Amino acid sequence: MAKLPVAVDQLIKQYGPHKAYTPQAGFYGAHEPDKLVKTHCCYCGMQCGIQLKVKDNKVTGFEPWMEFPFNEGRLCPKGVQRYLQNNHPDRLLSSIQRVEGKGFEPVSWDRAMAKTVSEVKRIQEKYGRNAFAMLSGVSITNEKSYMVGKFARVALKTANLDYNGRLCMVSAGGGNKKAFGLDRSSNSWADLAHAEVIIVAGANISETFPTLTHYIWQARDNGAKLIVVDPRVIPLARTADLHLPVRPGGDSALFGAMLKILADNDWLDHDFINNYTSGFEEAIAAVKDYDLDWAEEQTGIPKEKIMAAARLWGKAKTSFLLHARGIEHHTKGVENVLSCINLVLATGRIGKPYCGYGTITGQGNGQGGREHGHKCDQLPGNRDITNPEHRKYIAGVWGIDEKEMPGKGLTAYEQIEAIHRGEIKGLISICFNPLVSLPNNNFVREALEKLEFYMCIDSFLSETARHADIVMAGSLHEEEEGTVTTAEGRVVKINEAVTPPGRARRDGEILMELAARLGVGDKFNYASSEAIFNELRIASRGGTADYYGITYKKIVDNMGIFWPCPSLDHPGTPRLWEDRKFKTPDGRAHFNPVPYRPASEVTDREYPVVLTTGRVVSQYLSGTSTRRIGKLVDQYPEPLLEIHPGLALQYGIKDRDLVRVETRRGQAEFPAQVVETIREDTVFIPYHWGGKHSANQLTIGNLDPISKIPEFKVCACRLTPLGEQVPDTMTETAYQSGL
Repeated sequence: MAKLPVAVDQLIKQYGPHKAYTPQAGFYGAHEPDKLVKTHCCYCGMQCGIQLKVKDNKVTGFEPWMEFPFNEGRLCPKGVQRYLQNNHPDRLLSSIQRVEGKGFEPVSWDRAMAKTVSEVKRIQEKYGRNAFAMLSGVSITNEKSYMVGKFARVALKTANLDYNGRLCMVSAGGGNKKAFGLDRSSNSWADLAHAEVIIVAGANISETFPTLTHYIWQARDNGAKLIVVDPRVIPLARTADLHLPVRPGGDSALFGAMLKILADNDWLDHDFINNYTSGFEEAIAAVKDYDLDWAEEQTGIPKEKIMAAARLWGKAKTSFLLHARGIEHHTKGVENVLSCINLVLATGRIGKPYCGYGTITGQGNGQGGREHGHKCDQLPGNRDITNPEHRKYIAGVWGIDEKEMPGKGLTAYEQIEAIHRGEIKGLISICFNPLVSLPNNNFVREALEKLEFYMCIDSFLSETARHADIVMAGSLHEEEEGTVTTAEGRVVKINEAVTPPGRARRDGEILMELAARLGVGDKFNYASSEAIFNELRIASRGGTADYYGITYKKIVDNMGIFWPCPSLDHPGTPRLWEDRKFKTPDGRAHFNPVPYRPASEVTDREYPVVLTTGRVVSQYLSGTSTRRIGKLVDQYPEPLLEIHPGLALQYGIKDRDLVRVETRRGQAEFPAQVVETIREDTVFIPYHWGGKHSANQLTIGNLDPISKIPEFKVCACRLTPLGEQVPDTMTETAYQSGL
């Protein structure tokens, strides 16, 4: 049973999180490194270029990489501090095993491997192949993403593989495939600088993708008008021409009303619509009744602002629309995405200079990680696992009989539900911390405790790994060579700076040995990461995410190559759709009708306030790494409840008052931060913390029917002030995620 072996405080004392800082005099060798290694930041989908200083096989600092074309040396607070994850005192230096009543103790690699393989075989022989599942992450390289997909299908022989991109980009991917037949941002960020109008919807760029802000400032310097859609006055909104403070859940109503205004005023590109799209009439019919009074009621945005936004967008000659999790983390996330795409298609501003549409990838390899096969319904090259031709091709690349390949499995949250039902008994995870990341995490904890066996591959003992039977000590970003694909579709090279410390091993080596012990070592006999990438190239060939023409040398020589790149002499594709030939069956871009529907849980008398969640500038996802870096913790040491002064007055809440927040899933307590930068009917809590400080104790596990993404961005809550002030001094234990 995957219960904690000892009290959580004992595990924290031994394995952290503990805060690490740069020594006052700097690390030994920082001023005279043995080498500077050009690579990329390990955090968000911008994948900024960076140079790591290395001395005696340890990362001791960094230097800007001025020549890398995206960030030109610029870094955010996380990028500046990212090197501190290496040589961290919490780092797992050997694999460990659970010992009831004692915690964890070191275990040999042979014992860890043997135990894992025997449990896989036992569980599958007793309950069936799909009773053993795997969860992966997209902060790992393309090579490892590809190998995880192959490992699950060929070595574990299970259908139940999914990834934490299920909490990130799948709504964007679902919408992109429906509209364009291909899942990638349409342009490089360079096109942003000369767009006349920019819409940023549900994307707190200044805090979550800070280096992308530069391109928006460039556009502003060139006279661009900026429209920001967000329930909060995020930093980018402070200087926007229009801030549209949408009520969480109202996005498709807003974009549908704007589409109607475009049609009513004939702010349309009829040539593009008639010759290169389909479904326009159906999309307009779906919004024919969306007048401004209705739109104001549904969105909470003054109708004058909605009209002004539509006018700016409609009359522009060039434009760029960007969105992220704010419109995607919904049970109608795909519909929200499609309603954005409809605006782009209606004005024909795609596939030409300074006109584009971009879905901002949240995770480090969120783009590449959703292309090469560790989704439950996907094979490499963004192929469909249910398509017989796709299955046959990949089976040939892998050297297996197509009949042996499992079919479509369960998504990440569906796996948790299946564990509860007793259908999944064993689990392997890598680069995924579901106990912090998934919604309704008390339900997730109960599921982990029902597993008969759980093995985790990680570099630190995360909140989820605390429940494991075996934790295999894996590698950090800088300890294994590979590639990742940035949010703009640029494939870049990750260079190994140091080797894993102690008895930790490279993730790829771990998977290869497990495969060999499961009897399929001949299918995983890779001499290098480049060998894996070369197989990935072949596997992706002819798919919508075609990497065949990309090589390691080509990436290095050009500082990245944009896919699709179908041949060795192809230069790559920074801007999609210039030929107006879309990857849909009819070759046209597809409008999609989007009838408005409310969120899955709306406010009522019992739960009268909207709760939404998101990120802060100094933390990354579940915080497994960033909550161990002292300066990042100190910058934002604990999750705060953002609340408008008007709503705070109703409840008698003052700044730093402790407030209990309750939903139908659970309750938690947070210090109040009274701010004017949020809607009066909405509160906001960042989600990077676990345990008693976790916002995801409160969020709802309802899923989008297409993308199966959870509805993190809206649920109903109630507030209770506890009559207690939390001191201004930082809460020293919040970052550790105790219970």
